[in-house]
Amino acid sequence: MKITMETDYAMRIMRSLAKRGRSDAKTVSDDVNAPLRFTVKILGKLSSARLVNSFKGVGGGYELSRPADEISLRDIYEVTEGPLSISRCSEEGFVCPHGSEDCDCFFNRIFDEINGMIAGRLGTVTIADALRKEST
Repeated sequence: MKITMETDYAMRIMRSLAKRGRSDAKTVSDDVNAPLRFTVKILGKLSSARLVNSFKGVGGGYELSRPADEISLRDIYEVTEGPLSISRCSEEGFVCPHGSEDCDCFFNRIFDEINGMIAGRLGTVTIADALRKEST
């Protein structure tokens, strides 16, 4: 499992919005050192997922849709990557090629356990935590 560049930037964009409040895409792009087009694409995904509110026109821009302590890294990860899954065995509709109907083998159980640990941890770390760590 790797965090893609898109997910990395999405998390940094959310931190920027938490720090700045309402901001335009160019300012956010500069803040996270990402290309403007890429920033706009990510902001669109975050807006569609209702993690960010977007405002058009003069004085428009983007802002978090809820407090930073209510937005987890898992929320952001799943917007850009989809459901967290370190093994194809855990994915919806997967048919096990090893003859097990429910794919309940030793490896699948271990991967599910690890997946749960990662998902749980990402679910407990918030954008507010990222802001606090930035200042220390």
